[in-house]
Amino acid sequence: MMDFDVKDKNLAADGKNRIEWAEADMPVLRSIRKDFSQEKPLKGIKIAACLHVTTETANLMITLKEGGADVSLCASNPLSTQDDVAASLVSDYGIAVFAIKGEDNETYYKHINSVLDSRPNITMDDGADLVSVIHSKRKDLIANIVAGTEETTTGVIRLRSMEENKVLLYPIIAVNEAKTKHFFDNRYGTGQSTLDGIMRSTNILLAGRRFVVVGYGWCGRGVAMRAKGMGADVIILEINPLKALEARMDGFQVMKNTEAALIGDIFLSVTGNKNVIGEPILSRCKDRTIVANSGHFDAEIDLAYLKKNSKSVRKVKPMVEEYVMNDGRRIYVLAEGRLVNLGAAEGHPASVMDMSFANQALSAQYIIKLKNEGSSLEKKVYTVPEDIDKNIAKLKLASMGIEIDKLTKEQEEYLSSWQSGT
Repeated sequence: MMDFDVKDKNLAADGKNRIEWAEADMPVLRSIRKDFSQEKPLKGIKIAACLHVTTETANLMITLKEGGADVSLCASNPLSTQDDVAASLVSDYGIAVFAIKGEDNETYYKHINSVLDSRPNITMDDGADLVSVIHSKRKDLIANIVAGTEETTTGVIRLRSMEENKVLLYPIIAVNEAKTKHFFDNRYGTGQSTLDGIMRSTNILLAGRRFVVVGYGWCGRGVAMRAKGMGADVIILEINPLKALEARMDGFQVMKNTEAALIGDIFLSVTGNKNVIGEPILSRCKDRTIVANSGHFDAEIDLAYLKKNSKSVRKVKPMVEEYVMNDGRRIYVLAEGRLVNLGAAEGHPASVMDMSFANQALSAQYIIKLKNEGSSLEKKVYTVPEDIDKNIAKLKLASMGIEIDKLTKEQEEYLSSWQSGT
């Protein structure tokens, strides 16, 4: 009997419909699945995945299983699970899922250990919680693990720190660093889905609001671009002078957090760091300020400060909590400070995740191909091989009916020659 833990298997029919809806907009992954089903490159391989349990992730899991893998899945965030999707993966596709939307911290880690009980050969992370638990409490599993993959910026930061401190015990491919992932997923996916989550949970009009984006990486760029397009007056907070300069040249206001605190209507963090919406902002912000997070963990908003300095907390609507501060100001926290795009909405559109999860599938194939050839990776964090990245871009262009030119032989010779000049 397959082990699993989902909210209600009776939700499976709705989940299957939504999985199929997403699949229709994931042509690259669908192409990979077709190849996997014929070639079975992952036959006999056990994969433990800790990812957001969404319709798009479901299509990745189905692709991996078609490739011959024995797959187990748990949630990488307590609020991101789509219960009907989890039910369908169990009932319709025979995939072991351990995820319930809103699960408490104890259940969250119980589910992580449940997927690790499969004794995986490959780990797939979104935030590096699998790797963290393995390295701290499940080192007995290391001997079975060939390598892992990591989906998001926060996880890559954690893993590079482990590598630098020489405590990383097996190699990781940073899927997040693939150009077909972070250029598109982070910029277009996070940009659209974050605003979707904010508007679904609050029903506010963005036009005319002062929208403060903390962090101008690829996710911050995407959010700022979309908020500006909706008519918001966008302000950027940055610590990196190059990114701050880029934000200003892109047409956004740039200032310190204490200045923005006095005028901002909405604050959104996308940094991967701790307490970036903290005391300098929360002690000064206006009445009825909205704060939200699209970084991976719920550490970006200083919830401890809010709890300590508020006289009451209440839920005013789904995914909106009102903190009444001691001075009477009201601050609204969305999605408990967790990822607002997944907690209050459905996350990235399928067409964006198509490329991200194509990278996951092909990286898993690459890991096993190296193993079968007798090669191995060092205990380091690697980027996705460039040929995989380019292949995914080509498949995506083809699915869109787009053809591009190639260099002529004369052009290739010119570019490779140092003798040609004016």
